[in-house]
Amino acid sequence: MSDPILFLPGLLCDERLWRDQLPQFPGSAVADLTQDSLIDDMAARALGLLPGRFALCGLSMGGYVAQAIMRLAPARVTRLALFDTSARADTPEQSRRRRGLMAMTRGNRFRGVTPKLLPQLLHPDRLTDDVLCQDVLDMAERVGREAFLRQQSAILSRIDSRPYLGRITCPTLVGVGEADAVTPPAMAEEIASLIPAANLVQFAQCGHLPPMERPDDVNEILRNWLALR
Repeated sequence: MSDPILFLPGLLCDERLWRDQLPQFPGSAVADLTQDSLIDDMAARALGLLPGRFALCGLSMGGYVAQAIMRLAPARVTRLALFDTSARADTPEQSRRRRGLMAMTRGNRFRGVTPKLLPQLLHPDRLTDDVLCQDVLDMAERVGREAFLRQQSAILSRIDSRPYLGRITCPTLVGVGEADAVTPPAMAEEIASLIPAANLVQFAQCGHLPPMERPDDVNEILRNWLALR
């Protein structure tokens, strides 16, 4: 039997992000990353969700949490998958924009993911999929204003994880949408270059959310990843 997978969602994402993966991998679970204001606290909460050892899969902010888990409890992780994420801390410009969004939100102008933001998250070919687009919008609304502020605080204060990537020894998959505008393929390439023997995969005609945009491709890649020895 394969190890269960602990799935970690991204910013303003919930279980819907991994809806098409969960039935394929029995015993797996999606962590709640809405309650904490520090990446390490998110990691500690996620570690309590599954007993024993597990495979670990995070996307975007979930990838930051996954990298924290690899620092805090590497012995519990049998294999690692990082999708559409970065190992770097925010640049000053990214921090400035993030603080601006937080100020707007505190001023009761939380708008979650609006239709105007969808082109940053999805491949242009998927913007005509009304069901998919609505799913992304609905996720953001369910996560909501207060959790958004906590998540942005956590992301803002995250460390540069690059110095720690060379310590990862478990089978590792690094995946990215070829048209990801949020964490472009160069970010994935950097991560893969720093983790010994990591496998890098690009998803064709895909943006920042491969589990939703290309669920069948993601499931196949994850099955191959779980079979790695």
